[in-house]
Amino acid sequence: MKKILLPTDFSENSWNAIKYALQLFKDQECAFILLNTYTPIIYQFEYMQSSTAQLRAMDAVKETSKHKLEELQKKITSEFNNPKHTFSQISSFNSLISEIDDLYSNNIMDVIVMGTKGASGVAGVLFGSNTIHVIKNAKCPVLAVPNDFSFETPHEILFPTDYEIEYQEAHLKPIIDIAQKHISRINILHVFVGNGLNSNQEKNKSILETNFKNIAHLFHDVKNQNVPEAITNFQLKARVNLLAMINNKHSFFENLFFKSTINQIGFHLNIPLLIIPSKI
Repeated sequence: MKKILLPTDFSENSWNAIKYALQLFKDQECAFILLNTYTPIIYQFEYMQSSTAQLRAMDAVKETSKHKLEELQKKITSEFNNPKHTFSQISSFNSLISEIDDLYSNNIMDVIVMGTKGASGVAGVLFGSNTIHVIKNAKCPVLAVPNDFSFETPHEILFPTDYEIEYQEAHLKPIIDIAQKHISRINILHVFVGNGLNSNQEKNKSILETNFKNIAHLFHDVKNQNVPEAITNFQLKARVNLLAMINNKHSFFENLFFKSTINQIGFHLNIPLLIIPSKI
């Protein structure tokens, strides 16, 4: 049974990500974990003299979190009644990142599905700070779903790569699982400057060929474009439903999302993004 963590701040953005997950995995036996973390503002300031008042405030926030999780689960079972899916809830006085680390160490989830922005999402910003932190620190795949994306079956998966990663089965399994369940085609997009592949890149490409042999796939080479430009141009030619990337600290992924501002790279993500950690 696949274990899927669904962090929520009860925003429309997080609800949209939950709906996406429920539809993407509708034919699979899944255990969904609804997670809400909270650190009350009242706890962060010391202007309250009475510890009793502090405890009451804490209890109120805790009860609100639990109540909203119950309401959310009722909403899910009302709109997506699926006998293959089970649900549990976690309401935690913790930061989202710390809680996810704790859950991962206890083998709670296989994948995290979350919205790209939180309740205070700012227009024009690719990822909210919580999403960025989760992506950077997660030890399992993260599926980030844009706020305005309505579910589409991922028939076309775009997988940009520089062939600099020695692919392990664990890197490719999340992509292969989705492709097999939805009869998808994987488009491997190699963006490069200069000459062709070196021997190490050729070896890594052959690993991909071997792993994808039972799935429809195509290799594409794009020269003298930056990665965001190549992704955008590819999407103009083909209706891509899912973008999958490996978060290799030394590859273009790091530069793409963590070392550039959205305005600098001119890249707007309008499809779900599956991020797979390089150490998995």
